[in-house]
Amino acid sequence: MLADIRGVAINYEVSGNEDGPWLTFSNSLATNLGMWKEQESALRNDFRILRYDKRGHGRSAPVEGPYTFDDLIGDVVGLWDHLGIERSYVVGLSIGGMTAQGLALSHGGRIAATVMANTTAHCSVDFHAAFEGRVAAVANGGMEAVVESTIERWFSESYRASGAGWLDDVRTMIRTTSVAGYTGCARAIQGLAYLDELASLDHPVLLIAGSQDPATTPADMRLMHERISGSRYVELDAAHLSNIERSTAFTAAVREFLAAP
Repeated sequence: MLADIRGVAINYEVSGNEDGPWLTFSNSLATNLGMWKEQESALRNDFRILRYDKRGHGRSAPVEGPYTFDDLIGDVVGLWDHLGIERSYVVGLSIGGMTAQGLALSHGGRIAATVMANTTAHCSVDFHAAFEGRVAAVANGGMEAVVESTIERWFSESYRASGAGWLDDVRTMIRTTSVAGYTGCARAIQGLAYLDELASLDHPVLLIAGSQDPATTPADMRLMHERISGSRYVELDAAHLSNIERSTAFTAAVREFLAAP
């Protein structure tokens, strides 16, 4: 479904247990809400699930950027208001995990607990430069120019060699992301600076890292773990899209965390 959120058409899907607590999923860059298919199927009996496409991604409007995290956070809060969601669990991966951090810092009263997966809280010089190169590549060659290099970063060599059906699904997600959406979100990432604020978080946080993740490394996530008092840390044998590559273990970690008192 499409909702007009502050003048932007945002695509979303609601599913699951109508009497369950709300659980909001936030996607990685260059994917759509379909990336959470395995988690939605496993958790739908216990939660009322909200999945959505970031602006410029999936079926959401290809708004020209650059974007800021205030924009991306505002889209989620606007969806919550549109749907009458007062409080939700939040699971975010990559830029979705960055958005989850921003939500927790600026709207903590509306969040029951947060899962931040395969993400980071600061944009290093190298990270900034990498995105500068990717923005230039898509400006010159469209999204096709980054499909295979992205797949190589997002999935381990062994998973890529397996020929899993998800690989082509994710290729399609990348190809169908708008250049405006990709570039806009890349600019938001280049301004990421939440690390020094994380110590103020006072609700339950689970951090899920991928041991083979070259993008948002375990070292980045352990640094976040050190800053967030009482946070939990789980490391899976996966690259960047750990919710796909190790879907069973990822979902089990999320389920155990959300069930904790």
